[in-house]
Parts: sequence; C-alpha cells; structure tokens
Amino acid sequence: MSGKKVTRVVGAGPEGLAEAARILEAGGLVAVPTETVYGLAARADQAEAVARIYAAKGRPSFNPLIVHLGDLAAAERLAHFSPAARALAKAHWPGPLTLVLPRRDGAALAPAVSAGLPTLALRVPAHPVMQALLGAVPFPLAAPSANRSGFISPTRPAHVLASLGGRIELVLDGGACPGGVESTIVAVRADGSLAELRPGPIALEAARASDAHAPIEAPGQLQRHYAPGKPVRLGARSAAADEFLIGFGPVMGAVTLSARGDLAEAAARLYACLHAAALAPEPRIAVAPVPDEGLGRAINDRLRRAAA
Repeated sequence: MSGKKVTRVVGAGPEGLAEAARILEAGGLVAVPTETVYGLAARADQAEAVARIYAAKGRPSFNPLIVHLGDLAAAERLAHFSPAARALAKAHWPGPLTLVLPRRDGAALAPAVSAGLPTLALRVPAHPVMQALLGAVPFPLAAPSANRSGFISPTRPAHVLASLGGRIELVLDGGACPGGVESTIVAVRADGSLAELRPGPIALEAARASDAHAPIEAPGQLQRHYAPGKPVRLGARSAAADEFLIGFGPVMGAVTLSARGDLAEAAARLYACLHAAALAPEPRIAVAPVPDEGLGRAINDRLRRAAA
C-alpha cells in the first residue's frame, strides 16, 4: 500500500463499511465521518498502520493520536479509569469528549499512538457510521482529523480529498459532519482534578491548560494549526480590499458562520468557511468577532491557531 494511489469515495452503507473494514484489516487508511470532523482511521494495534497516519498527514511524531472505541468497556481495557474519569465517560460517551488517562501496561496498541507518553487519549464517538465501523473490526481505531497536519480540518468528503487525495485508500461518505469542531479534550489527573487540553463542544468545570511551553499531551495543542495558508485577521467588522471576510451575526461577509449569531451553526460551518476562504482569490482572510463563551470558546481557539 505504498506510493501514489487513487482515493475512492464510497457511500457509508453496508458495502462501503465492509470495504472500509477490509482496508483497515490490511493496515490501510480510511477517512470516516464522526459527529465532529472526518477522522483518518487506521488500526491502532499495528505499528505500521499507525505510522502510515503520520506519513499521510505529515504529522509530527510527538503529537499523539486519539484512539476511538465502541464503548466504555473497551476503553477500560486500555487505560486506568479513576472514579472521576468513569463518571465523565458515563455522562458524555458516546459523544465529543476525549479523555486523557494513564495507559495500562500491556495495552494492545502501537507505541506511536501515544507518542511515547504514559497516557492515552480515548474517545467513544456518537456518529452512526464510525460506530458501525468500530463494530465491524476487532480492534480500536486511531483517528486524527483527515487532513494534512496543521491545515484546515475536514467536515465534508471534498475537504478530505483536497488535502489527502492520492494519499489514502478510501473515504466513507457520510455527508457533512453535524458538529464541525473537534472534541473537547480533558486530562484526568491522579488527584481527580481535570485539565482542559482543548476546548470543544462539551463544556466542563476544568482548569484550562494555557501554558504554551507545556509538553504536548493531546492533539490540537500546537500553537499553529487549522491554517488556511493565508494571513488571518480576527475581530474584523469589515474587510479591506484584499481580504475575504467571514461574517458572523450582524457582520455580513462573503460567507457567514451564522447570520443569526447561532454558535452551534457557526461551529458546524467553521471549517467549510475557512476552506472557502482558502480557495478565494483574495490573499488575506478576515473573520468577524465571535463571542468567547460556550461553544464560542472552541471556535475562537481554532481561529486563533489558524491566525498564528
């Protein structure tokens, strides 16, 4: 499975799922929809398959991957769950919450999944296609976002092809992802305290890990990420002549995150708007202000990293 290949897009019905399972069994790569963004899945128990994720994405080897599982019981076989961690999992799984927990000795995972760390990032996704695929294979799936490292995350099959076409075997077409921003990532410390490593759709009472010089513990912590390849100006209420404006609420743009100022709609449209801006002829991008509360915190986190 080396070299340039043709990336096929197939529907996420029984035949497509069976083909995806065969590719994953053989150590290949498949882009799969989740409730957040499209993930680039490989079997997490095989070193060669996990290495192909890093190669296809051009991902730094120190940046760990999220392991996706079908249920809490499967996750407990890989990591140590404190009472606090188990309560979070029961409250929010399946769903867009990733927990960073101590890895069990002997966990049947490729070492590169955790980038040499003693912890694992685990999630039980809610999307029916990803759940069906997890049910069709006898191993967990490592699945970072299905895009080249540092670039705009994909919420549609076309976004995957724009970045990874010819580098992976298959895209399971499940339509547009409903959530639009990646999962909340929370580390559960030994004393039971929580540290938010990445804001996302689920808001928790957790200390925010804001030290830019702290070691990378989970995906999405790099200072520059989700980049559209052009300078990005935030907090814009109008566009300069050379800017493509992404609007929000009363600030109208060439495209808008949400004309009615709805943060859920803005999250779902965020990456599609950034993809449109990246393809526009204007050499610069301006983005209207988004309230930094609730889901707006996750949106602004991605925008700040895109502008870095």
